[in-house]
Amino acid sequence: MQHAIHAAAAADKNLELVLKVLPAVVVIIAASAICGRLAVLAKQPRVLGEMIAGVLLGPTFFGALFPAAQKSVFPVETKPILYVLSTIGLTFFMFLVGAGLDHTSADGAKQGRQAAVLAISGVVPSLLLGAGVGYVLHGRLSRDDVGPVEFACFLGGALSITAFPMLARILYERGLQNTTLGRMTLLGASVDDAAAWCFLAALSAMHADQGPLHAVRTIGLAVIFALVMLLVVAKLLRPLGALVERSGSLGFDQMYLVVGIVVLCGYFTDYIGIYSVFGGFIAGLAMPRNAAFREALHSRMMDFVCVLLLPVFFAFSGLNTQLNGLAGWGMVLPFLLILAAGFAGKYFGCALGMKASGFSWRESYAVGGLMNARGLMILIFINIGLAQGMITQDVFSLLVLVAVVTTAGALPLYKLALPESMEKQLRTADHTETQLPELARIT
Repeated sequence: MQHAIHAAAAADKNLELVLKVLPAVVVIIAASAICGRLAVLAKQPRVLGEMIAGVLLGPTFFGALFPAAQKSVFPVETKPILYVLSTIGLTFFMFLVGAGLDHTSADGAKQGRQAAVLAISGVVPSLLLGAGVGYVLHGRLSRDDVGPVEFACFLGGALSITAFPMLARILYERGLQNTTLGRMTLLGASVDDAAAWCFLAALSAMHADQGPLHAVRTIGLAVIFALVMLLVVAKLLRPLGALVERSGSLGFDQMYLVVGIVVLCGYFTDYIGIYSVFGGFIAGLAMPRNAAFREALHSRMMDFVCVLLLPVFFAFSGLNTQLNGLAGWGMVLPFLLILAAGFAGKYFGCALGMKASGFSWRESYAVGGLMNARGLMILIFINIGLAQGMITQDVFSLLVLVAVVTTAGALPLYKLALPESMEKQLRTADHTETQLPELARIT
């Protein structure tokens, strides 16, 4: 029987590829389930365990200890398939986050202003501190063909990023996504990351000598896209929400429409040079806002996306992550400087911004801790920089360690500032006990 399967696979290249991809997906799911459960037992968000699972499956651990087995499980031919699956997974998860985000409260304008303050306080200090450290370390860490200003800007941009998907998962796992604090934090983080990708687009244009017009084009198209989705498409989709509310379900015809919109939005933002995660998120914000539509949508899609597609995203990123660039004590001081700049800029910058918006010190430091999570978004950022020759493997490795440390510290810092009793009061005050049961199950 086994011989017949191998013979059929040899005759059919598509079947051969399937027989390579499916075992890889099984290993990814198993590793994510185990590491996710261990993270929960360690009082960390499940998503951190899934992130670590991805890194462990890559060349740093699995590939170093069992190179033959790692190549067998993840042959080169599977990586393009895993990349496509991971991009689809992350795009749809952020779509669900945007669709589930209740931004129609009476204080919407006030929260928008607060989110803008949070975004600025999260980007500017990290960008300036990171750029300062990058300028100081240029002669020691940078490539010869990258100037001090470009290197400093890249390091500052990398440290200014927030792990938007990870932050969203943490807020969903804790039932805070529709509290005043949760909504504002998600909006602030989304602006943070959108700014970081626009900044990276500008740096890439500079590095490739494409000129400033390329960056201006990318940013301009992103703004036009967001305005069209939120002002035009959102209005056209209102009858869809009313239909679902009357029928009580989201049928196949409606699902075709919704999925098609998400894929097209992800394609467009990828095409113009901004990661597809933002296309998915904006598509979610454009969806009908009534509770019946949100409940029907999440009940159909959330579990599948979180259990299958998101772990593939973490694993694919882990396969491209190597921590073999750190050798000797010479990298300890640069690592500590970069870590201090990244931590201080986000934690204290966001806390001060929150306090200036009228929140308590405890709430402010809680958000500062959450915004310090960088997760795999920074890995995407620095992978692009490495591929384009803007940074060395050593800098890449240092920034991976910074991502792991700041992300692992995010939830403990949050809990230290906002104990469970106060968190419960926060949920009660914002009437979030009725959160969707489908979202609660992802923990």
